[in-house]
Amino acid sequence: NKVLSTCANAYLWFFRGTPLLIQLIFWFNLAALYPRIGLVLPFGGPEIFGFESNTVLTVWVVALLGLSLNEAAYMAEIIRGGLLAVSPQQTEAARALGMSQFLAFRRIILPQALRVIVPPTGNQVIGMLKYSTLVSIIALPDLLYSAQLIYSQNFQTIPLLIVVSLWYLLCTTILT
Repeated sequence: NKVLSTCANAYLWFFRGTPLLIQLIFWFNLAALYPRIGLVLPFGGPEIFGFESNTVLTVWVVALLGLSLNEAAYMAEIIRGGLLAVSPQQTEAARALGMSQFLAFRRIILPQALRVIVPPTGNQVIGMLKYSTLVSIIALPDLLYSAQLIYSQNFQTIPLLIVVSLWYLLCTTILT
């Protein structure tokens, strides 16, 4: 489908082409552009439903939205690459054996594609853990933000950053 393909390519182009920090700041400040989000009938009709942007777009929602949309773009490319790594002859052979398209995908294509998909997915999970420090910019109290609050009071910047680094090293080691 040409329309879906164009929309998917535009999504991937935008979310992989812009820095995650800018995306987080954009979502955080969306309420300044749209103070109220709702569904309104065209030509000045009544509002069917709506809500104040600030009540729905909390810091947690913004962080989840920004990180998820960014990560989904990268994961889509990993999955696409994994599926393209399986030879088309595998599908032809499964179809020649009388398998339906779904059964051929489930039993033949997907297991072979997962060999290519799983390793970079692990890398993406670790990368997302590290990227989560960016949410401290929008005042979400993550590990880095908590350390920033503490060292702004006791001026022990380097020791606290070492502690944060050790915690992230522990988490990435476990995920690895």
